[in-house]
Amino acid sequence: MSDGAPTRVLVADDEASIRFVLRETLEEAGHQVVEAGSGDAALEALASQAFDIAFLDIRMPGPSGLEILERLRALGSDTTVVIITAQNTFENAVEAMKRGALDYLVKPFAMAEVLALVDKARRTRDLEREVRELRREVGLAGAGERLVGRCPAMLEIFKTIGKVAASDVPVLVTGESGTGKELVARAIHNASPRAQGPFVAVNAAAIPRELLESELFGHERGAFTGAVQARAGRFRDASGGTLFLDEIGDMPVELQAKLLRVLQSGEVTAVGARHAERVDVRIVAATHRDPDAAVAGGHLREDLLYRLRVVPIHIPPLRERPEDVPILAQHFVDRYAPELAGAPRYLADATLERLRAWDWPGNVRELENAIKRALVLSSGEVLGPEDFAFLSQPDAAARGAADLESAVLREVESLLGDPAAEGLYAELLERVERPLLEAVLRETEGNQIRAAARLGINRNTLRKKIAELGIRLPGRP
Repeated sequence: MSDGAPTRVLVADDEASIRFVLRETLEEAGHQVVEAGSGDAALEALASQAFDIAFLDIRMPGPSGLEILERLRALGSDTTVVIITAQNTFENAVEAMKRGALDYLVKPFAMAEVLALVDKARRTRDLEREVRELRREVGLAGAGERLVGRCPAMLEIFKTIGKVAASDVPVLVTGESGTGKELVARAIHNASPRAQGPFVAVNAAAIPRELLESELFGHERGAFTGAVQARAGRFRDASGGTLFLDEIGDMPVELQAKLLRVLQSGEVTAVGARHAERVDVRIVAATHRDPDAAVAGGHLREDLLYRLRVVPIHIPPLRERPEDVPILAQHFVDRYAPELAGAPRYLADATLERLRAWDWPGNVRELENAIKRALVLSSGEVLGPEDFAFLSQPDAAARGAADLESAVLREVESLLGDPAAEGLYAELLERVERPLLEAVLRETEGNQIRAAARLGINRNTLRKKIAELGIRLPGRP
């Protein structure tokens, strides 16, 4: 429909006056219209020619609009359907949307609604076609975990993945925790000539700094106390494939220099080894921090950033792309309902509106967990707004506390995930310092005097910490 051709519309209703008004309005707007006075006539028209959109009466002689809609979906038709109903009931709305309708019209309706729905159908079909093509191009159409979204920002990410996948240039993926940075890295790998090779992920924040060098580059037997046998290391494990370096901003600065040498030379020297070994690895790195601020604060080497950020990809937080929330929510329902509920489940329109209204501080991961929780606790076939009653808008102070609690819990889980980690208390304090200061500064809107009082520290100490950590104050560029 996006190539300039007129939109082909089927109007199926047993009321001649409805068909007449719709035909006049749509043809005046430049669309091609075919009428059908019954369900059988509508099926005959749909079988003989292609339509971009069909307006189907919910009750008419022969098959109803809902029955026709179900047949179209079973046949894999991509005709967009709008249900026409005389009764604006919750049941009609749920049933129409559950079976895959774009929307529904309640009689009597305004012609502006009709034209708006045709325009919406055109845009929706164009976006879905573009997403399908991009997913085929970059290998995102597989089941299970995959990138989901069709907002302009996500479409640009899909395009970038398609362009960059064929080469071996390093990619730096940025975005808040829970936005799907590893999914982007996997998509790049799956769309690349290295797809048959290994995909190896390393979280630099989850591995104790004294073990990280050995984890990345390997070690020889006896290289240090406890090295009872040699280890290849993640670089050599990923040979012929892709190495995903997550949370690169949390890597110790002294190790960053060694990583830079590996990226420059393509050679890895294991701990305790005398000779370097060449490795064939494609690097994708990621961080939830602002990399430029990390450089300014002395936590990330500038030359390493330049080496890694040949192609940058930024994933926006979910609150900045609310149009993707319904798509993601339905994706997670489809994915987890068979396992957690034992049968298909559906989302009511009111539920989708509630989900869109939430700002998702935990991003896609929080939405995924919310869907899982609702599927486990709900017994109904349709998930209603009441199944998400645990999503309630707190005030700014409570939200700041929730953000802080989430950040601390993530760091605790990360540390406890490594049974060899020691000095957990000091390590945890170091990791939570930044989110603590950022949360309090957001709560005080950047007022350092109030923030220092809230933290119980000297204002000069706070200023020093802000500079050391490269923290940007709210409202400042």
